[in-house]
Amino acid sequence: MAETTDKKDKPQKLEDLPGVGPTTAEKLREAGYTTLESVAVASPAELMEVAGLGEGTALKVINAAREALEMSWMSAKELLEKRGIVGRITTGSKALDELIGGGVETQAITEFYGKFGSGKTQVCHQLAVNVQLPYEKGGLNGSALYIDTENTFRPERIMQMAKAVGLDPEQALENIYVARAYNSDHQMVLAEKAREIVQEKNIKLVIVDSLTAHFRAEYVGRGALAERQQKLNRHIHTLQKLADTYNIAVVVTNQVMAKPDMFFGDPTEPVGGHVIGHAATYRIYIRKSKGEKRIARLVDSPHLPEGEAVFRVTMNGIEDE
Repeated sequence: MAETTDKKDKPQKLEDLPGVGPTTAEKLREAGYTTLESVAVASPAELMEVAGLGEGTALKVINAAREALEMSWMSAKELLEKRGIVGRITTGSKALDELIGGGVETQAITEFYGKFGSGKTQVCHQLAVNVQLPYEKGGLNGSALYIDTENTFRPERIMQMAKAVGLDPEQALENIYVARAYNSDHQMVLAEKAREIVQEKNIKLVIVDSLTAHFRAEYVGRGALAERQQKLNRHIHTLQKLADTYNIAVVVTNQVMAKPDMFFGDPTEPVGGHVIGHAATYRIYIRKSKGEKRIARLVDSPHLPEGEAVFRVTMNGIEDE
């Protein structure tokens, strides 16, 4: 009985948090902090900036939100139960889905990297369509946010793919929210502002295509490397926070660079170094084969073995060979 009372006493909404009155709650909501989860994963500096809170109050608010959500130690069994809400989006290819454990996972960052023309953007377009499918067809009944950094998003391609999976092409376009990022700072701001529309528009997938293009172009030479990596790190953490807070899938594409000192194997590696290597939950290397065929290699995953899958990029989208 006491447990029930405790649960009732726990904050259920922003106004229930200590130090948060109606005005502060409104400021938080306007800045995109609409749930206890979004407050719990914020830093004191963020809340101080958007809601005008003092450092002590900001800390108290964050800690209260964390306590209400029981964000502390839990058994591995409890964690397994919590992972029961993780969703998956089909890529359109059963072989590729199987390689990555059943599809692109929510609460995770999945990175597709490869050379120009390998099919990275095609996979992104397909996922932006497939996320709209019902659960029984491999979707999440949701919408997609698409941050386009290289002007490669094509609505016409979305319509082709939507038709092929039985969706209304016009409706499919309505459910994808696209923003063109003109430089790395703009790209970071778009990711930070994403939380403002995630719940309102039922966003289940965030795509950044490509993650590294602007950073690579703007920070040239060894002298700029440290600053580039710091900004990239901050950007990726924003994306991971979105994935965790709202149970959405984050998909990023990455460019590759040649390693001339490598004498055996494939002399290409993804841009971004250890920062992206450690942050991406799943890393998939895509390379061209004959004609429509593409070979995907799972390079890194927390629990799956390395392996390869063959798929095709056709007029209808991503398909099995």
